[in-house]
Parts: sequence; structure tokens; C-alpha cells
Amino acid sequence: MSALTSRNGRRALIAAGVVLLAAFPVLNGSIYYQNMLILTFVLAIVASGWNIMSGYTGYVSLGHCAFIGIGAYTAGIAAQHWGVSPFVVAPLGGVTAALAALLLGFVTRRTRGAAFVIVSFAMLELTGLVIRNWKSLTGGSSGLLMPVPTWDVSIQDWPFYYALLLLLVLSVALTAWIARSKLGIGLVAIRDDEDKAAGIGVTTGLHKSLAFMASAVLVGMAGAVYGYYISFLDPSAMFDIVLSVEAVLAAMLGGRGTVWGPILGAFILEPLAEVTDSQLGGVNAGAIRLIFFGGLLLAVVLVLPRGIIPQATEFLRRRRQRGKTSPVGARLLDSEIPATPVLRHVRPVAAGDVEPPLLELSGVTRRFGALTAVDDCTFQVPQGSISALIGPNGSGKTTVFNLVDGTYPVSAGQIRFAGQRIDGLGRTRRTFVGVARTYQLPRLFESLTVQQNVTAASGRFHLAGLARSAVSGTEAARARELLEFVGMGNYLDARAGALSYGQRKLVELAQVLMLDPQLILLDEPCAGINPTLIRRLASLIRALNEAGQTFLIVEHDMSFVLSLADPVVVLARGTVLATGTPDAISADAAVKEAYLGEDHVLTQAMTGGTT
Repeated sequence: MSALTSRNGRRALIAAGVVLLAAFPVLNGSIYYQNMLILTFVLAIVASGWNIMSGYTGYVSLGHCAFIGIGAYTAGIAAQHWGVSPFVVAPLGGVTAALAALLLGFVTRRTRGAAFVIVSFAMLELTGLVIRNWKSLTGGSSGLLMPVPTWDVSIQDWPFYYALLLLLVLSVALTAWIARSKLGIGLVAIRDDEDKAAGIGVTTGLHKSLAFMASAVLVGMAGAVYGYYISFLDPSAMFDIVLSVEAVLAAMLGGRGTVWGPILGAFILEPLAEVTDSQLGGVNAGAIRLIFFGGLLLAVVLVLPRGIIPQATEFLRRRRQRGKTSPVGARLLDSEIPATPVLRHVRPVAAGDVEPPLLELSGVTRRFGALTAVDDCTFQVPQGSISALIGPNGSGKTTVFNLVDGTYPVSAGQIRFAGQRIDGLGRTRRTFVGVARTYQLPRLFESLTVQQNVTAASGRFHLAGLARSAVSGTEAARARELLEFVGMGNYLDARAGALSYGQRKLVELAQVLMLDPQLILLDEPCAGINPTLIRRLASLIRALNEAGQTFLIVEHDMSFVLSLADPVVVLARGTVLATGTPDAISADAAVKEAYLGEDHVLTQAMTGGTT
């Protein structure tokens, strides 16, 4: 079955499901089943919103139902004061919820993991506390009465039903759009490795703020409609953690980080909740339900950790590939290097041209408490060069890289790039000015495909660019070009987590090329890869350098370094010991004593000598 046929089949199935849900109140007049579907829609909308924040971004919230209460109270108060229907002011409930989510993002901008879970739960409790104590506006613990519906009783609860169905459709559409966009790819990158995401131009703070707002706006509108439906707003009911737990469970049951997982989970869970409500009534019903759903959540985590949809998808994928040879992990052979892609922000340095240095470190020092890892480090990287930074283990080479790319701040000294001082810039800002790096242990986003790993990189910031598709258009075309260049063009749809170590190195090189950097920092590119791949990597670096790309390489493989680099900078104990050509470095007595040894000649490495 072709991809187009499969896509059209999915669209037809989705359209049929929406039509069936839209026709249900007309075909079945049961108030009980309409109520069940209304509650299912509410749960699905909350779960879908939670999925944007927690499924894609990885920031797990236990207080997401606070946005239901915020939207409901906003609409209820506005309806009372302005004398309008809550339907009219439901969008205001969504805006208020989005602003609350933005505030949550600001408060938690440096918070991750379990700390964020605690803060989100605290937000739920704090919001409920404010509602209870602001009696003049909210009615406090006495609650707030919503306006009485004015339509004919013969249409029953249809306005609530169709309003929530529309919001559910919008929730799915919003999630699907985010999943395909640069914004969504960036969110998954944040979930997998937030520090690395910042290093490839993902504006992590802005991405999270937009995700939090998107996760709350439709939930707030649904809260306004739901509050109107139940007709009376009670703080205990509107800010109940049970709904948050149900939303988390629905998303995890169906498959968090997917478009349809939260919807499937809600349509399974809400009927189950109705059964438990009828069977577990009484004074302790709320506590019993919380225990029940908490236990069910634990069971899902243990038995279906990825959820129904991801695990079913993986099962079908393995079944389709049974008996077929997978290219993932295959040994890459020597092959002709494709034409060098256009490097948009670099130009070759003509012979005889005198260019100012691209990178300058002046007296750079980095201290970790009493330990001085880099001490008064001063050197330059000429424009258009392949420079090497060598030295024994523990000499501070990777620390220098971390200082240049912004992972660590300098304790003293200056770093200038293209004449501009950058040591005060954040990591993402340094990416935008033209600094990019790879890692000794390649860091890819394992949840993304190879192509998505490359399209996640952004060398410039454009707010409108976050809305662009990351799976089609110019972004995807550029990613395919770069992957073809490094030899990974046949792996576009492979998951990065399934690649071999050498393949990851090549994908990471394509990823940094996507940034269109002026300077690429290569941290031990030859570590752990076979000689064939080392030769290919050297050919790629030469081709890029001939097109004008500047490199600074940290590497212990002297044959690789000396076949490419000039100049060479030697680091020892965090201090620059010598700088010069390979011949000059090999003749330097201080270098021999500190690093190479008395009888070692550096250029021997080019002819097979020891290193």
C-alpha cells in the first residue's frame, strides 16, 4: 500500500469518526450517553493539552486541570458582569488560561524533572486557594452560579456537546500541526536533550513558553463550556487533582507524544470512569477513584510504558520488515564524496588574502572551585583554516570547547568571534552568530528520525519560522542535501536511536552544517570509528574547507590531525604550550617534554609512526 493511499485512508477514517460523533445526538436521544461523551470530550481536550506540554516537551504536569478551572471561572465571572452567555466569553477563558501557563513557564524556566511536577501541582493547589479566598469575585467556597441556558429543552445538551466536539477537533488539529512544525521538532529535542537542543539553535525558553500556552488555551475554553454545562462552579470540583491524574493516564494509555494517543486513552478511560462512579459511590468515592486511577497509571507505566499507539506501531513496523535487511547499523564503505553543498555564510579565503582571525581567545581562564581547568589560554583560529587543538588527556581541550560554545562561562579573559566579543552571550546566541560543535560521544535526539534531527537545527531565529513544516518544504530539502553529502541519504526515516556509533557521527556533522556556521568545533571526530569512516570524514572536512568552512579540531589521532590541520595549538595543564605548523610543533622541545616524548617526531604520525 502506497503512502498516499494509506494517508487518504486515515483521513477518510478520521472524517467518518467526526461525522459519526456529530450525528450521535440526532440518532440517539439518550441523555446518559450524551453526558458520557461530553465528559469524554472534556477529558480528551485536557489530555491533548497535557500531551503538548508533557508528551512533546517532557515537562510532566500534575496540575493541568487548573486551566479547566481558570477558564470556567473567567467565563462565569465575565458572563455575570457583562450579562452575556458563557459561550460568548469562552475564548476569554482560553486566553486567561494561556496567560496562566505563560506565568507557569516563567516561574519554572530553570526547573526540570521532579521539581516541575511539584511546582505544577502547587499551581493547582494555589489557584484553588485563591479562588476560595477571593469571595467578592468568585463566591469563595460557596461557589459561583452560572447563567441558566436559554435554548429550548427539546435540543437537550446539544450546544454543550457540539461546542466541546468542535474544541476536540481543534485540539487534534493543533497537536497535528505542532507535531509537523519546527516548533514541535524543537519540543521533542528539548525532551530528549535540552542542553544539546540549545546548542543547535532551539530557543528553549521560547519553545517551552509557546508549548505551555498552546497546551492551555483550548483547555481553558473547554473549561468555560464545561462550567456552563454543570451550571455551578465549586472550587473543590474545578481544581480537583483527580481530573489531572485522569488526563495523564489517558495520554499515557493511548501514547504520549502522539497526536491520537490522548484521544484514544480518553475514549477508553471515561467510560471506565463512569462504571467506577456507579460502583464506587458514597462519601469516600473521590479518594477511592484517586487510588484506582493511580494504580491504573502505575500498571500502564509498567505494562505499556510507551502506550497503545506507539507499541502497536512498533509491532506493525517489525512485522512489515520481518525477513528484510535493515540498512541501520550497516558498515559504511568508501564511496565518492557528493558535490559539496552551498555554504551560505562562508566564503573561501583566496591565496594571499590577509583575513582577521575568526576566533580569538585572550587570557581565558576557567575555574571549578579550587581547580583551574583552563589557565590564561590565548590562541587564534584563522579564517578558512583547519586548526587543531591537541594535548594529553586532562589538558583542558574539551573545556576550551565548552567555553567557546557557551556551555561554561569564562572565569576570566575574553573570547572574540569575527571581531565580536561573545563570552557574555548565551549558548543559543553563540549558535546564531556562527559557532557550532559536535561531541566526542555524538548526541542525537533518539526519539526523532535522522531527517528530523537535522531539521531541528536552526542557525537563525525567526518567530514565523517555527510554524514552518519540518517534514516538507525547504527545511526538509536542505536536510536531505546535507545527509546525502555525508553519506546518510538512505537513512532519512530511521530513528536516530537505532543508528550505529559511526552513523551518529555523520548525522551530527550534517546537523551542525544545517546551522550554516562559520566555525565548526569537532571534538574527537575519529574516536571509536573504523579506518574507512575516518578516511571518509577526512575527505568531507577537506571538501568543506575548500568551500570556505573553518574548523577547530580536538583529536588524539595524529595521522588524522596532521593530514588536515595547520596551525596546531598544543595545550598542557590548561595553558597553551605552543602554536605553529606541524613541523614547528614537532621540533619544539617543550612540546616533546610535556606531551610527545624526547624521541618522538610529530610528522612520523603521517607515515605510520607512533603517537
